[in-house]
Formats: sequence, C-alpha cells, structure tokens
Amino acid sequence: MTHHLRHLIAAFALLLLTGVAGATRIKEVASVAGVRSNPLTGYGLIVGLDGTGDQTTQAPFTGQSLTAMLQQFGVLLPQGVTMQPRNIAAVMITAQLPAFAQPGQQLDVTVSSIGNAKSLRGGTLISTPLRGADGQIYALAQGNLVIAGAGAAAGGSKVQINQLSAGRIPGGALVERSVPNGLQAGDFIQLDLSAADFATARAVAQAINRAKGEGTASALDGRVVRVKAPTSPDARVAFLADVENLPLTLADPAARIVINARTGSVVMNQSVTLNPCAVAHGNLSVTISSTPVVSQPGPLSSGQTVVTEKTDIAVKQEPGALIQLAAGAKLADVVKALNSLGATPQDLLAILQAMKSAGALTAELEVI
Repeated sequence: MTHHLRHLIAAFALLLLTGVAGATRIKEVASVAGVRSNPLTGYGLIVGLDGTGDQTTQAPFTGQSLTAMLQQFGVLLPQGVTMQPRNIAAVMITAQLPAFAQPGQQLDVTVSSIGNAKSLRGGTLISTPLRGADGQIYALAQGNLVIAGAGAAAGGSKVQINQLSAGRIPGGALVERSVPNGLQAGDFIQLDLSAADFATARAVAQAINRAKGEGTASALDGRVVRVKAPTSPDARVAFLADVENLPLTLADPAARIVINARTGSVVMNQSVTLNPCAVAHGNLSVTISSTPVVSQPGPLSSGQTVVTEKTDIAVKQEPGALIQLAAGAKLADVVKALNSLGATPQDLLAILQAMKSAGALTAELEVI
C-alpha cells in the first residue's frame, strides 16, 4: 500500500506541476509600457571579399564611401582617379537594442548588401555607427561576417545554397549609450495587453488585486491596465516579478478564421462553430493547347515558309454534389465537416466566405 501510495502522490504532483507550467501568466498576455526594444540601423562597408564585391560602375555609392573612408585616415586620391575595387561592398546593418541595455554590452547584428555584390562570404565589417530613430548613435558594429550559404560558378553554370548577400555578426556591436525609460517614474505603471480584449483586461486586474490587495490594479479599457506599484526601485522590480508570474484564467477567444489569400492557408481557433447547412461546389477548368503548324510553299515558287499556331480551348466543369453538413460545436467537428467537401485550400476560401454570408459559420473572417 505504501509503495502504491507513493506512486500515486508522485503522479498527482507531476500533474500539478504540469498544470502550473502550462498555465497562462500575465507576462504571456501583457507587457510593461515603455519596456521594449529599439531598432538600430547603420550604413557601412564590407572589406576583404574575394572579388565578389560591388561593381562601382553600377553602384557608385560604394566608391564614394571608400573615398570618404580613406580621407578620414589621411589618404587623398589624386584628382580624377576613380577606384574600382572588387573586394568591398556597401551594406546596411540592423540590430535591436533591448530594454535596459547598458554601455559595453554586445548585440547581434544583421548585415545586408545594398549593391550588386555577388557574395559577402569572408568579409569583414568596418567600424560602423548604429543610430536610433532620433539620429543619435547608440552602438558601434564591427567584426567578421558569418554567412550560412555557399555557392560556386564556372563555365556559365552556377550553384548556390541559401542566401549569400546577407549574414550576421554574433556579438558584433557594442552599446555606447543606454535608452532612458520611465519604469521608475510615478506611482503607477501601465500594463499593455498584446490584443485588445475586455475580458482579458478584467482578468489581469482581478488577478493582481487578489494577490496584491484590492484597488491595486484597474482596467482602463480593453488594452490598458493601470497598476499602483512601490516607489523604491528594488521593491518595484520585485513587485513586477511577482505580477508577471501571476496565473490567469482566460475566457475563450472570439471565433476567428484567418485566411491568407496568397498562399491559400486557412487557420481557425477553437471557438469556431458550424450551423447546419448544405454546400455544393464544382470545379471549373480551362485547358488551352497550342500546336505549331508549318506551311511549306511549293517547289520553284517564290513563297516563304510560314509557321502558324493551331489553338484548342477546352472548358470542363465537374459536377458538384450537394453535401449536407451537420452542426459542429467543436473545432474537430468543423474540420471534419470541411474535409468532407473535398475542396482544395483555394476553394475553401470561397466556401468559407459563402458560409459566413449564409449565416452558417459563426466566426469572424480575416483575410491577410
């Protein structure tokens, strides 16, 4: 009995841990206002390429950038001399400056060619300032480029794997300036929900009030929750750490179907339901075939050989049977009913829109 009881307790504890680990927390649905990353961009030069750089005749800005860089080092070119090196390339550098980043910290940067360089493989980025949206310099980038692709060309043939005109420099930028934030300002902090939903905002405010006392949090609208926080920095950080990990009990989301008209992808959430309806869908195909016909003139005639085309057009419409779909209260039932139609994803786009117009589909359609 003791052995079996021990196994039962262990299994029950495992279930509890699994439930806690899989529970929704406030940090998954909301973020602290002002605590965000900032994009950084810069323009620079890649050197050390093996003849795969920009052609300055077609990318004149690369030669101008090289001349300006040499002038900074005291190298002045004679008047009228035009350089056409093949081992440099003009690039754009992008990075994300995370929240609370301090001077001296390293950032990963992405380097992308903006000229006609064939490959950036083996190149080295020269020291480049990275600027924010305000035009101020927040980091300096430099280092050897890591390219995931490879390629070779000879005799008019070319083989390439992945992309050769873009790569990354791990830890290739050093932060020079931090971005001020208003986390410690005022008596209140603001939590911004990832998606506007009044039920979620109320659930967040109720969870905080249960843990930290009534009146601590209040939902201002469907996206913003205002929270009264301690004034000292250490206490405020500890307070936010507790708030972010509070569990939430969320209501089911609004029924929604997202349709990608370009790829034919259809994604629906668990709240989608289907009312009884009947659907008939037939495929229409148009086939056009063209056959070259050569008209040859007779012997000793002054005529010329003429090539014409014989075109055949065939239209085929497959009959569509009327299929009755039962009501589906669960997502699995809806998927099973739609699969019974035998329609392709592209056909399913038109069927879902027609079912929505007929009132048989209780979901919001969003076409992206």
